[in-house]
Amino acid sequence: MILDRFGVDGRVAIVTGGGTGLGRAMALALARAGADVVVAARTPGPLERVAGEIEALGRRALALPTDVTDSAQVDRLVARTVEALGAVDILVNNAGIARGIEPSPRDATPSGPPLVWELDDRRWREALDVNLSSVFYACRAVARHMLARRRGKIINIASTAGLRAAPGFITYCSAKGGVIMLTRSLATAWARDNVQVNAIAPGVFTLGEDLPSPEVITGQARYVPMGRCGEAEEIGPLAVYLASPASDYVTGACFVADGGRLATFAPTGQWLGPAAVAPGGQP
Repeated sequence: MILDRFGVDGRVAIVTGGGTGLGRAMALALARAGADVVVAARTPGPLERVAGEIEALGRRALALPTDVTDSAQVDRLVARTVEALGAVDILVNNAGIARGIEPSPRDATPSGPPLVWELDDRRWREALDVNLSSVFYACRAVARHMLARRRGKIINIASTAGLRAAPGFITYCSAKGGVIMLTRSLATAWARDNVQVNAIAPGVFTLGEDLPSPEVITGQARYVPMGRCGEAEEIGPLAVYLASPASDYVTGACFVADGGRLATFAPTGQWLGPAAVAPGGQP
């Protein structure tokens, strides 16, 4: 049956940033589609809860606290996954952060973006380390394993902010644009080895725990042709498709999930502020 092509039965997936928000939604979707799932992030509590939810679905799960900005920890994450579950078939690079990496605008211009000279080296490095370097570290860590087996699916979570600039997210837009180009570069390098590398660029999604704030959700929804922001659970089916044999001839692509906003002339220049997105969220 055609629907069999959309299953991931018996596959092993790693989802970074898998304890909350979009990461949790994708981890649970992959488990429902048949995968065993390893969830990784810095905070153990949410990981343990998600691992319990995965096990309740009848799948194997591991919760491995990992700082994805530390390449040695990422290497250990992959090694422990292979040791415990036998393979890594699917990698979802979801860990990321937007909130707090940009300085607040000056009091004199509360509706404007931060001035570029207020972006110090620490904020710049943090944005690149969490949102871009971590993706490279994880892809590098699974590369030899996947290429040797001539099978693998990598899904990098970018953002529509990597496709359209927003002056309030200078570092974030730069990093997420880099994720998209890294995706394309690895996809072309590994295409003949049967490893597909694709990206998802979400728009504004509700992530639970009142993030983003109701005011931000209401404000952003008016720019979305569908009239609402996305729900975290709506990203899961797209991740399952990109992880499944149904997408075997798809690589180097960036799938936009934003309710049609990128297709319109909706403004992007408004200052959203640090409360517009949650840690690990995608504005």
